[in-house]
Amino acid sequence: MKNLIPILMAITGGVLYHVSQKSIPKQVSPFAAIIIAYAIGILCCVLALILIPGRRPLLESWQGANWAVWLVGISAAIIEISILLAYRAGWNISITSVVVNISVALVLLPVGLFVFQERVSWPNAAGIVFCLMGLYLLSR
Repeated sequence: MKNLIPILMAITGGVLYHVSQKSIPKQVSPFAAIIIAYAIGILCCVLALILIPGRRPLLESWQGANWAVWLVGISAAIIEISILLAYRAGWNISITSVVVNISVALVLLPVGLFVFQERVSWPNAAGIVFCLMGLYLLSR
C-alpha cells in the first residue's frame, strides 16, 4: 500500500481550506484575503525549509525551477479566488469541492492518458462512470 501520510495531509488541508474559505468575511476583499493567506503560507514554507533537514537550499531550488513552478503559482491563485467567489455566490461547502474535484479529475483523464501515458483499469473506469453519475445527481 502506498504511503498514506501525504494523502491524509491533503485531506486535512482540504477540510481546513474549505472551512476557512467559507468563513472569510464578505467585507474582506477576495484578493486581499488570498494575499494574506499566501503570505502566511510562504512563512510556513520558509520555516519548513529551515527546520526540516535534508532539503535543497532555496537558491538551488529557485535556479532549478521551470515553467511548471510558475504555472502552479498562477493556477493556485485562480483556484483560491474562484473557490472564495463560489462560496460568496452561495455555493454550499458540502457540494462545491465535490463538483470542482470531480470535474477537474474528468478533465485530467485525457491528459493522463495521452500526455502522461497512464492506463485506466476497469475498476477505475467504473469509478469514472460513478463520478459522472454523481455530477449529474448533484446538478439536479
